[in-house]
This record gives sequence, structure tokens and C-alpha cells, in this order.
Amino acid sequence: MKTVLVTGGAGFIGSNFIHLMLKKHPDYKIINVDALTYAGNLENLKSVENNPNYTFIKADIRDAGTIGAIFDKYPIDTVVNFAAESHVDRSITDPQIFLTTNILGTQVLLDAAKAHWKLAPDDKYSRDYKDGVRFHQVSTDEVYGALGKTGMFVETMPLSPNSPYSSSKASADLIVRAYHETFGLPVSTTRCSNNYGPYQFPEKLIPLMINNCLTDKALPVYGDGMQIRDWLHVEDHCEAIDTVIHKGKVGEVYNVGGNNEKANIEIVRLIISTIGKSEDLIKYVKDRPGHDRRYAIDNTKITTQLGWKPKYTFEQGMKETIAWYLDNRKWVDNIVSGSYQKYYAEMYK
Repeated sequence: MKTVLVTGGAGFIGSNFIHLMLKKHPDYKIINVDALTYAGNLENLKSVENNPNYTFIKADIRDAGTIGAIFDKYPIDTVVNFAAESHVDRSITDPQIFLTTNILGTQVLLDAAKAHWKLAPDDKYSRDYKDGVRFHQVSTDEVYGALGKTGMFVETMPLSPNSPYSSSKASADLIVRAYHETFGLPVSTTRCSNNYGPYQFPEKLIPLMINNCLTDKALPVYGDGMQIRDWLHVEDHCEAIDTVIHKGKVGEVYNVGGNNEKANIEIVRLIISTIGKSEDLIKYVKDRPGHDRRYAIDNTKITTQLGWKPKYTFEQGMKETIAWYLDNRKWVDNIVSGSYQKYYAEMYK
């Protein structure tokens, strides 16, 4: 039986990953470690909180003592690190929390994994992954920087991040690589394109636009709205991570993209049309400083080498996503009001 430590498991992608793993691998034990910052919401995991193979621990990945104690207590053989500050706008306002969580927090996890790695008796830093701790880093395509009108991100491109957020993620990726190259720690990394789907915090583009449409609020669009992103359904992303931790080659990076390049304004107009509102709600606002113009992922490596491919078409994924937010208004309302934080803060104080 595997014991998987999922950090940041109360967040958007992490909670979707936990749902997938418990469903797909019912004999695995999942340890969810989350600091329950504003982006962590245990309501995302309400349906599995009593599952005997699921354990939640409130902890900050920067706390080396607590993280080490978790590794001492549980026979962890796989770490999947989702824990990160991830909102670009917030990183522009307050870079420090991004640097400490995304970089130093990753280093704390790597040290704990290395300390509990079952080393071969004849080699202090054996490069053979036997039955020790495998570390998987969940990263982003933003570490590559921005593209022009043509071209795609490939795994061999140099990293060229343009925001405090993406710079912190790029730094973490390089530290993960260093622990493999220096110590032989078995690691892997995935770099994904923009995710969408259930449980996404409503400050992000798609849930923000859905919620504002439903409440007849203005729909703020940066610049001309022609920033292009490759959109990936969160379930496809989670399936890709599951594929990599089971089949991926140690030390490798895999790009994960949905083959869905769309301009932000296209997304906004699709949401408006689906919900039945007026485009008069669109309000163009001053563009974000250093806003990357275009991202596009080449996912050839993971599709050809590991056999993963996205299942969702963008049309199907958006239809289901909009329906989910319409059907889960209480979940959205609890976030907007802040009541979700008050409830769990009292429970885990």
C-alpha cells in the first residue's frame, strides 16, 4: 500500500487530486497537509473527510519540525507538492510570502524526503529508486516566461519567469532538480497550463467571471483581453500527475497542456453567453504589470512517452464547470463571505 503525502491538498488542484486518488487507488493512504491559508478550503474535501484512508493535518510546509514529525509518523513513500502561493496579482503586491512558501517550503519538504529516503546500504546517495520517498513537484508553464505569436513551451527551454510568482516556482523547480543531481533523490516535475474546473478559488478568471455574472457585477478584463492561455481541465491535470508518479522517469520534467489556446476575452464572452448575460458587464481595466501575452504547451513528451492525453474538450469542460458553479452557490458564497475560514480556523486553532 502506498502512503502519499499531498501538500496543499485543501486547495483547488490539490483537493481534486485527492478525490481522484481515493477513487482510483482505494488502497492508498492519503495524508493531506495544508496550512489553510485563504486558498485552502476543507469544504472541497467534505465528501471524503471520514474516509479511513484519508488524513488531514494542518501544517505549514515551512515548519521543518512539524514536517519532519509527519515523516516520522507515517510511512510516506510519495510526496506530491501542490502547496504554493499561486495568484500572480498577489505576488506583485506582496512577493515575500511567495518566496518563503514556494522556495523555502519546497526545500523543507525535500530535506524531509531525503532524510527519510531508504538508501542503498552500499551507496549513501544511490541513484536507484527502490522503495524510498519519491518527490513530485507540481509546477507551472509560467516558469518559461512568455511566447510570441508562434511557438510552444517545451521541457528543454530555459526558464525565464516574469513575475514574483513564476520566479518563485522556477526557483523551486531548480532546487528540486538540484536535490536529484546532487543527492540522487528520486524526483519528477510537471509544468501545467492554466487549470479550470470545480473548487477553484473565485479570484481566478473563470470562477470570478461566473460569480460576477450571476451577481450582475462588472467583469474586469486586463488590457485588451487578448492574453492567450492554454486551458487544461483540472481532472486531466490530476490524471497526468498520477501517470507521472507511477510511470514517469526519475529526474524528468513533463509539460502538461490541454491543447486549448484561448484569449481571455473569449473565455469571458463564452461565460456571458452561457449564463445569458449582457456583454455590457465587461469592463476593461489597466493591464497587470509584466503581464505575459501568450502561453502554449507542447505536451508531446508526456503523451508519447507515458501515454497520457487530455480527455476533456474545452467545450465539454467549460459546460460542466459553469454548471458546477451554478449548482454550488453555497460553496461560492461561503468563500466570498469568508465564513469557510472562520469555521475551520475555530476547528483547527
